[in-house]
This record gives sequence, C-alpha cells and structure tokens, in this order.
Amino acid sequence: MSTVWDPATLPADDNVDAYTFCVELTGSQWFLQKGKMTAYYGTIEFNGIGHGRLDRLVRTSFHSPLHASDWVVAEGSGKMLLADRAFDVNSYDLEEGNLTIRSGNLLAFQPSLALKQSIVPGFLTLIGTGKFVAASNGPVVFMEPPLRVDPQALVGWADCPSPCHHYDHGYMTGLLGGLRALTGLGGASGEEHQFEFVGAGTVLLQSSEALMPEQPTGAAPQQPGVPGGGAPGPQGAGPGTPRLPGQLGDLQRRFGL
Repeated sequence: MSTVWDPATLPADDNVDAYTFCVELTGSQWFLQKGKMTAYYGTIEFNGIGHGRLDRLVRTSFHSPLHASDWVVAEGSGKMLLADRAFDVNSYDLEEGNLTIRSGNLLAFQPSLALKQSIVPGFLTLIGTGKFVAASNGPVVFMEPPLRVDPQALVGWADCPSPCHHYDHGYMTGLLGGLRALTGLGGASGEEHQFEFVGAGTVLLQSSEALMPEQPTGAAPQQPGVPGGGAPGPQGAGPGTPRLPGQLGDLQRRFGL
C-alpha cells in the first residue's frame, strides 16, 4: 500500500519521492514558478511579482522582467508540494555560487538567491547562497569542462563561462545536412550542433535528449472539450479523448511526415 502523508510525516525541505519535493515555510518566503505547486498544508499565500507589498523583495531578488509573469511569491507557514509533469525533481544548494539553468527546469528558489536574466536565451542565472528546486527529464549528471553538450540534454552550468555554439562541419556539409538545408526537415540534433564549455566549473546534464513541450503559464490544456483547449473532438468523443492511430496516420500523410 502506498504511503499516506500528513503535515507531521511530510519531510521538510526534502524529496517526498523522485518526482515531488516538499518545501516547508515557517513565516518565510519562496519564489515559485506558476503551475508547479500541486498541494499544500497550512496558511500560505501566493502573490504575483510586482505586488506592491513585495516590491522590496522583488528589487533585491528578482531581476528578470521577461519572466516576471511566470512567477509568484509563496509566503506563510506550512508545507508545499512541488512537481513538474512527472520529471525528476531535486533541490540544490548554492554557496556564494553562480548557476545558470534552463528557465523551464527551475521550479522554486529562496529569496536569498538573486535571479537574473542570462545572456543565453531560454536560461536564467541564480547568484548567491541558498536553496533552489529544479526538474529534469531523468536523473542529473554532473560533468566537468571541457566538453560539448547536446542542447536538448543541457540543464545548466555552474561557476564556468557561458558556452559557445559548435557546429559539426562534416555533418552540415554531408548528405544529411544538405537534405535538411534544402527541405527544412529533420530539425537540429546534438550530432550537428552542440554547446561547447571550456574552463573550470560544472555542467548539469539530464539523462535524456528529449525536452518535454512547454505550456504557456495559465493556459488551458489543449484537449477537446476544455474551454480554450482547442477545437472539439469527433462527435461522441468526450474531453481528453485520445487521438486514434488512424487520425495520426491522416496527419502524417497530409504533412508528409
């Protein structure tokens, strides 16, 4: 039988399982990405970035206006559960550190850390001392530079210079690269394009090259029958009806996939 948790038995600032992390608030505050809280016990409030009463906190800890609408401040007393689409979830401690992480992988962080906009699109930088919670598609592997990384496997990097782009000349000028240039099919892969890291530091990799698709914060799931969730399904199909293999085949034939 599965474990049944209550406020007394839930761990404090630790994993409940591989996919869920419990943050304990004791009259304290955490920055939290919208949509990552699954449940909580106690008295906890969630206020948007820019809330007047929180201006001082935001000025000192949140310096990424492009992502302000995706975050809230959780404050109060209680225990809060965090999860993200059945990703592996873990906490990490920074001590006077500098860590850059993919924005979609960062779930929450303590205000003792300052969040800044990275010069690399799609990434955020945490600076200072404190704890943060992040998700990954599979366990995280820690590597030392110099190395080249498939962009889709990259979670982040700590205390090392930002990466540069590296393109494999042989792949780009070969048959497969030529077909992709002519047709646009095939997309990019780690075999033709990598991030190159040099110098001292640590690179964080997820044990998968597949990034789960991002969903705009606050958007309704794209399911038939859900308000704002796309076109209705076939007659008689209820909300969330799986797409049939025949329909997938029609789409593949239509778009030449």
